[in-house]
Amino acid sequence: MVRPFRQQVDEGILDRAAALFARRGFAKTSVQDVADAVGLSKTGLLHHYPSKDALHEAVLAQAGTLGQRVLDQVGDLPPGPVRDRRALEVLVDVALAHPGLVALLLAPVTDSDAEPDPAVTHLVLHVFGVDPDAMEAPRSVRVVGALAALAVLTLAAHAHDRTTAWRQHIVATCFDALGHRRPDAASPHPDQVEA
Repeated sequence: MVRPFRQQVDEGILDRAAALFARRGFAKTSVQDVADAVGLSKTGLLHHYPSKDALHEAVLAQAGTLGQRVLDQVGDLPPGPVRDRRALEVLVDVALAHPGLVALLLAPVTDSDAEPDPAVTHLVLHVFGVDPDAMEAPRSVRVVGALAALAVLTLAAHAHDRTTAWRQHIVATCFDALGHRRPDAASPHPDQVEA
């Protein structure tokens, strides 16, 4: 019983640290900043993670673990709409549960000084069958667009306390961004179709 509680505490620390690293950058975030954000003393935080570098490494490892979990859940599916939808569903659930990690992964898009983690980036692109070393449009553009929409929308859902209400709409929006037609999407009226 002790382990799940410790795991929840550690996940909370990692997510809050990730959010601070995303907002302020690693160099400008102190151990005290993270301790204050999670309601621990600096000594208490250092009991969990012995240094800021160890905390940062744990944050990146957590992102990699979550990315691998997504890949494990879709890796047996052939590339295509079914795999894409399942990947989006799992990624949205991960993103809604870990908004700080999402903010950190989005930071390179919104902050030119932020460094992306190539291992995590490669892992997430692989989930959608995109080879990061040979990113060819339009698929790579659609995947990056869907991931950016997923990140922004899940962060907005948190900000508005609408994580449950928005989940299906976030998945649908990202699925559309990948270029798939949703089965429930109504056909446009012929007058609304551009020539």
